[in-house]
Amino acid sequence: MAAAQREAKSAFCDDAVYVEKYLEEPKHIEVQIFADMHGNVIYLGERECSMQRRHQKIIEEAPSAAVSPELRKCMGETAVMAAKACGYANAGTCEFLLDKNGEFYFLEMNTRLQVEHPVTEMVTGLDLVRMQIEVARGAKLKFEQKDVKLRGHAVEVRIYAEEVLSGFLPSTGRLEVWRSTAGPGLREDTAMYEGAEISRFYDPMISKLVAYGENREAAIQRMHRALSEYFVAGVMTNIGFCAFVLESEEFCSGNFNTGSIENVLMPAYREYIMKNEEIPDWLPAAIAIANRIYYSDIVYAPADANGKQSSNWQTSGRVRALRKH
Repeated sequence: MAAAQREAKSAFCDDAVYVEKYLEEPKHIEVQIFADMHGNVIYLGERECSMQRRHQKIIEEAPSAAVSPELRKCMGETAVMAAKACGYANAGTCEFLLDKNGEFYFLEMNTRLQVEHPVTEMVTGLDLVRMQIEVARGAKLKFEQKDVKLRGHAVEVRIYAEEVLSGFLPSTGRLEVWRSTAGPGLREDTAMYEGAEISRFYDPMISKLVAYGENREAAIQRMHRALSEYFVAGVMTNIGFCAFVLESEEFCSGNFNTGSIENVLMPAYREYIMKNEEIPDWLPAAIAIANRIYYSDIVYAPADANGKQSSNWQTSGRVRALRKH
């Protein structure tokens, strides 16, 4: 405290400082609100965003397993009160920290839709993008708070091009192979395609994959199946790590916080990789790329004098052999 005051006094001629309450094992909970230009404000439930690495969310879900109906109502009404107090009109997200004793504290407000808004759309059945446009055009909200119903459960995974074991550093390169997944209860928001370049100049997120189920367990199982079918070659991804997190006791029990990945899950994942990985993690991708190139050559290789189609690799090998002689 004394050192902070001295620094403040030296820099600003004022030694006043803020003291923030220390929150033990906090969860990151955010509340989606909508406010029109006619004074109507509603909340659309909460999202659980505590699974973070480097202070960036990677797995989100709605609703939160840690929020009771009573707490949801209290947090929602607090968010609405904050919006009304400043005359806010738009889609917005009030973010809170929830401590281990069930007390919540205001963190910030994002005056826009969040990356994780699809999980709210899945459990409410509402199109939040359309609602935001309508509100911006001056339309009234078409329903009241009592009409908002949450049904089922949704989980979103942010699939990133990153090297998990290197501290989640971005992985740059070309998406040589990209095999997404689909099925009932799945949604993917992406702009990627095979051949797309993951550069160092932009966020390395490849897609947002969302799974919906009648309850939390069903949504988690559906997401885990979807991740097992998702395949990317050309860059490293966090797909395997996210699947590991979904299977962990911390995540399945709902007993996790903003520090769980760094303090618990990442050390466990490193140990898991050391015990179970028998081949380099780049080898499956290399095999897939080689396989793709080989069969592409067979399909497009010109026919020989006898009308037989051969691989360009075989032709190249024969040319090299002739040159040796």
